[in-house]
Amino acid sequence: MKKAYLTLQNGKQFQGFRFGAEGEMVGELVFTTGMTGYIETLTDPSYYGQIVTQTFPLIGNYGMISSDCESKKSWVSAYIVREKCDDPSNFRCEGTLEQYLKANNIIGLYGIDTRELTKIVREAGVMNAAITSKPLKEFEKVSNYAITNAVKSVTCNEIEYSGDSDGLRVVVWDFGAKDNIPRELVKRGCYCIKVPSYYTAEQILALNPQGLMLTNGPGDPAENTEIIENIKKLAGKLPVFGICLGHQLFALAMGGKTKKMKYGHRGANQPVKNLSTGGVYISSQNHGYEVISESLEGKGVLSYINANDNTCEGFDYPALNAYTVQFHPEACGGPQDAAFLFDKFIANVKEGKFNA
Repeated sequence: MKKAYLTLQNGKQFQGFRFGAEGEMVGELVFTTGMTGYIETLTDPSYYGQIVTQTFPLIGNYGMISSDCESKKSWVSAYIVREKCDDPSNFRCEGTLEQYLKANNIIGLYGIDTRELTKIVREAGVMNAAITSKPLKEFEKVSNYAITNAVKSVTCNEIEYSGDSDGLRVVVWDFGAKDNIPRELVKRGCYCIKVPSYYTAEQILALNPQGLMLTNGPGDPAENTEIIENIKKLAGKLPVFGICLGHQLFALAMGGKTKKMKYGHRGANQPVKNLSTGGVYISSQNHGYEVISESLEGKGVLSYINANDNTCEGFDYPALNAYTVQFHPEACGGPQDAAFLFDKFIANVKEGKFNA
């Protein structure tokens, strides 16, 4: 049991024990409230540059399962749990959490009071933190840390295809896509063409797509100025569905604004209200920025809000045959209340195909 120290930007310090990879690092400290789905959390590119704290006290009890991963590697900067499970029990288990962290060179801490840590972040807001072998005395590096070039760091390096080549042609613009987004589209008969974030509008249109998916991803949406300009060129030319970062980028392309939230929404229990029906869905979310609804007045229709804090959760743009949501309808391991949004997209694509 090797001691290590977690030092927050505000000077608060926690002592814990190491697991996973050795080393020291600085990152943005966030928490996620999911009771399950730690595999999906570890492999979600949206966590790039972040130290992730699990609020659920026991993590690792069903081990690691490669088919449940949302990408080829882990993107978290470090991982903090109250208690780690070294003896997982599941018929699909392929190894332990600690083995996975070591293989992916991810620093882990356990024995931390994650309840107190989460309360600090809820009260003070997201802040930077450092993991060190000795108590930290110099705070300049922690205070100056910032997540930059996030989308460029996680996007695919080359074009990828999946599904039946005779299906509906959908370009999946990869800003840090979780694997279940193209998987849900393929399940509905699409031929997915996943392209890197640096693709231009002209390159995308040259693929002759019938629909465009704007995916999730990490970082400050306003940083992606080139992507925003390319979205402007594509808006109205084909059906668009945006998720999470894709939702924010489309809003910015339409002249809207975004801002950083105090501590964001991360977990699988966020209530989302449909403003047209009054129905409420439980959703999975992972974001630290929000779209300012008022900034899009006259540009579209606010479709969903968060039932806890009334923040923007979705916008429809009827004139452009586009709609976007902040939450994750493709969520694994759930909930899947909003999976119907993929069916809506398929209907829009088919309508565009037959009316072309």
